Amino acid sequence: MALSPSFTGVILAAGASSRMGRDKALLPWRSGTFLSAAIQALQRETELVIVVAGQNASKLEPVVYANAAFLVVNPHPELGQMSSLQRGLEEVLNRGRDAAVVTLVDRPAPDPQTIHQVKAAFLAAGDEFWAAVPDYQGRHGHPIVVGREMIEAFLRVPGTSTARDVEHAHQQHILYVSVDDPMVAVNVNTEEDYEKIRLGLTV
Repeated sequence: MALSPSFTGVILAAGASSRMGRDKALLPWRSGTFLSAAIQALQRETELVIVVAGQNASKLEPVVYANAAFLVVNPHPELGQMSSLQRGLEEVLNRGRDAAVVTLVDRPAPDPQTIHQVKAAFLAAGDEFWAAVPDYQGRHGHPIVVGREMIEAFLRVPGTSTARDVEHAHQQHILYVSVDDPMVAVNVNTEEDYEKIRLGLTV
């Protein structure tokens, strides 16, 4: 990890949202959407934010640009989430940055203080730590903070791998950060899940 890493926000938003029946990125949330809330939360702790879209790129484009973020397209989202993560991390390196704060669009944005906490823990950790992952009551979630070493580890694996596979392969280099934010571990897959979250219940 560089002594003063330059952070980019990465939001993975290329999923088909097949179980939901509508694009989770565009679900109404507070005064905007899941996507706009995620962009705004990451912008407080990063120099720029990249949104990785798939076949939904044209639908997400207005929200991305209205919130001063950047859009990149994963041409093969059907390969799975790792292919989108790799597309986003390639763009991080292409833009001359060496660290990223990565989150998913299929859940409410984490509290900005949570992002700051995980990022600060990563910066304070020794060079043996390549990434920081939030932990809420024993459940790991997002956003994750990754340095150059972890970015390269993600880019080396096949696009059909999972982030969990890479995390387990480099367990000794992962810092788990205890946070008081249930949103980091929430999964919104159905309309019922969304309604619970909207009403302030946990999923």
